[in-house]
Amino acid sequence: MPLLNHLTELERKHRTLERQIEDAQNHPSTDDVTLAELKRKKLQLKDQISKLKNAQPMVH
Repeated sequence: MPLLNHLTELERKHRTLERQIEDAQNHPSTDDVTLAELKRKKLQLKDQISKLKNAQPMVH
């Protein structure tokens, strides 16, 4: 189950970044560079999650 554990961890990190992005957007003091970096990291995680899900069918 290491693949499933890895996938679960990536999904957890993705949700965390999603919350951080929402918080950053609600604070006018957040600069555009910081927000762009958070979004870039979130997109990278999303790509990794998609690759893992498509690479091997998972049984639920």
